[in-house]
Amino acid sequence: MIRVAQWATGNVGRHALRMILERHDLELAAVYVTSAAKAGQDAGDLCGREAAGVRAVTTLDEVLAAQPDVVVHAPLPSLVHGSDPDRDLRDIERLLRAGVDVITTVGYMYPQVYGPAVMDRLEAACTAGGATFHGTGANPGWFGDVLPLLMSGLSVRVDAVRVREISNFQHYPSPEIMFDMMGFGTMPEVFEARAGRHRAWLDGLFTEAVTMVAEGLGASVDTVERTLDTVVAAEDLDTAAGRVPRGGVAGQRWQWTALVEGRAFVTQETVWRMHESVAPEWPVGDWSLALDGEPRMRVSFPHGWNRDLLASTAAHAVNAVPDVVGAAPGVATFLTLPMVLGRRTAMLR
Repeated sequence: MIRVAQWATGNVGRHALRMILERHDLELAAVYVTSAAKAGQDAGDLCGREAAGVRAVTTLDEVLAAQPDVVVHAPLPSLVHGSDPDRDLRDIERLLRAGVDVITTVGYMYPQVYGPAVMDRLEAACTAGGATFHGTGANPGWFGDVLPLLMSGLSVRVDAVRVREISNFQHYPSPEIMFDMMGFGTMPEVFEARAGRHRAWLDGLFTEAVTMVAEGLGASVDTVERTLDTVVAAEDLDTAAGRVPRGGVAGQRWQWTALVEGRAFVTQETVWRMHESVAPEWPVGDWSLALDGEPRMRVSFPHGWNRDLLASTAAHAVNAVPDVVGAAPGVATFLTLPMVLGRRTAMLR
């Protein structure tokens, strides 16, 4: 039985907590919450299940006192949210130094791109505690990272990889993510003034993604180029996260391209709308993944292919628990871990 602590119980953490409680190969050791209102509540109450007998705590020391084998770390990323951008990395370091494996959804899927400033800290913490660290996600993560690497196994030669995510957040219920983190709904001048942290975080995430895919395919990346276009709402737009006012940012189109020998090798494009009516001139349709080379391959996923990406983000983290716990100490990426697999119903409580 693997003892797991759940760190944070927001939109992703709540799903992860439920999964941990439902699996018979995992035992909930602790649940950490960032809200004083949740402190002391039973873990089952925090995710809509029956009482679990584990009360929510608010300090890292209390998490360590529960002696977990691994922490599923799923807060809002401190690089974007709150007044202490370094907090996530410090918390992760301390957990690793205490000998606790960490799986996070805040980024760091391929922290090699940040160089010694981040890698030295993570590697030193892993070495000190004999622990393993892994970053994961749905996209970046599974769609734009694992899938192209998996498809490349069918290739004689890969000349270029192109990933496109087209998302309509009209029914996405998190104002914290949509408005506070991603900047939707703000006036353009406010978006530009406030977008620094969010842009830096996204640049990091997708730079990790395109670099990991390129290096996984044996290439050496020269640089990563980035572009961003935005559009504003022509009228008030009501969404599940709240109202986007007329003139507020309602669409974002980002692109990250890893250049190899001066040419585009891996490209990820995200087209994000807060309403289906936004920016009709931008690409519409399916999420897609294309590998140019021999042979040419393309797969597409129709709108609604995944009914709950928040749950899938949590699932990719929880499903990785056995592999991370069984891995050698150090930073484990999708290039070094076994393929993360789900569990059949018989393995659930």
